[in-house]
Amino acid sequence: MKQPNLPGSTSPWQCPLCDKPLSGETSLKCASGHSFDRAKEGYWHLLPVQKMRTKAPGDGKEMVAARRAFLNAGYYGIFGQALGELCLEYGQPEQPNRPLHLLDAGCGEGWYDRCIAKQFEDAGRPLELAGFDIAKPAVRLAAKALPQAEYAVASSFSQPVKTGWADLLLNCFSPFAREEFLRVLRPGGRMIYVVPGAEHLYQMKAVLYEKPYKNPVQEIAYEGFRAIGEREVTGEITVPAEQLEALFAMTPYYWKTPRDGAARLAALPELTTTISFRFLVFEKE
Repeated sequence: MKQPNLPGSTSPWQCPLCDKPLSGETSLKCASGHSFDRAKEGYWHLLPVQKMRTKAPGDGKEMVAARRAFLNAGYYGIFGQALGELCLEYGQPEQPNRPLHLLDAGCGEGWYDRCIAKQFEDAGRPLELAGFDIAKPAVRLAAKALPQAEYAVASSFSQPVKTGWADLLLNCFSPFAREEFLRVLRPGGRMIYVVPGAEHLYQMKAVLYEKPYKNPVQEIAYEGFRAIGEREVTGEITVPAEQLEALFAMTPYYWKTPRDGAARLAALPELTTTISFRFLVFEKE
């Protein structure tokens, strides 16, 4: 059951066909007459057919389920803890008496959002969270797991989000849509952009490739944003064979690894590897 909106809250969505504001509970409607029904799981489908490159874009059911099982097992616990802490530190609502408007661009199955929501609840901070992803199976799981949030099937490069709605935007390993991020953030809004650290999954790459490499670490600048903070967290995890495929599928290496490298990984009983994440914080200029 969808929970009622907090006082002072507003719908984050705009029409993906005409860009006019959307409003409603069981269905969203705009002034032009376009209408979108809420799915039984609680999410909205705001990705028009003409903007879908394939019939079912994004990750499929099996990959989404494997990723959810891996994340729910707690292997990325240091990630979820750090992300929640940074959202509490840098997330500032436009008005002191209003909930923080947080937008997760590329939310996946919503594990990161659940970590954040729990920390905000523990801190007694009001939060209005919205997220979208191009993969419908992922959004379906996110909406079921966090019914107080607003979720939609949508693309980062054509976001059905009202201009200036977001106080804080998250981009965790997802496509970087600079122009759309600037549009949906309010003046002075902030963005947390998460990228892999230099040593992230290095031991996995040592199995996959004859010449493993570290991830590049560089100062990243984006027009329209100014850097205001950075944090890196590093740890070590031991992943059993039944979870290794899920971890592998979460990485870009899954699509570009030679077959013999993937076979070597699949033959391992377990793998101990470094995990490392860089959290880059920007403010809209």
